[in-house]
Amino acid sequence: MELVDLYDENRLPLGKTGERNAPRSPGEYRVVVHVCVFDSRGRLLIQQRTPEKSIFPNLWDVSVGGGVDAGESSRRGAEREFREELGYPLDLGGLRPSVTVNFDGGFDDFYLLTRDLRLEDLTLQKEEVRAVRWASLEEILDLLGQGVFVPYPEGFLRFLFDMRGRFGFPTK
Repeated sequence: MELVDLYDENRLPLGKTGERNAPRSPGEYRVVVHVCVFDSRGRLLIQQRTPEKSIFPNLWDVSVGGGVDAGESSRRGAEREFREELGYPLDLGGLRPSVTVNFDGGFDDFYLLTRDLRLEDLTLQKEEVRAVRWASLEEILDLLGQGVFVPYPEGFLRFLFDMRGRFGFPTK
């Protein structure tokens, strides 16, 4: 059983936890994270989810995503998810989320950064990640159009690419 901290609509801690996927009472929210790693050529590292995933099986997705555990900060949750899914010790020290998206169940922090990671240095978590590759925005939009990419709004995917190099986006 995975526990998550619960927050109010202003993202203030409620001082209690709940099961990750359990129904919530009105006014209870949780935090999830996504990490979007771009390379110096402007491509995004994407991962293909395994067929066993209950949500969006076999679809391509941004670099990493997952829930923040109880007692964990958003940044630590993002680092843990990156290490678990891709076997790489990513240090997000000093970084804040580049954008936070509200969804029905809570807050989704997106960390955007540039790193020229070598695919051969990644160790994929076999239960979660089937494959990884670098992709341009055009390639991702093509995958989205084919129905094989997690159905983010096209404008949001464009926004992620547009955020590179702006508004304090880290370039190293």
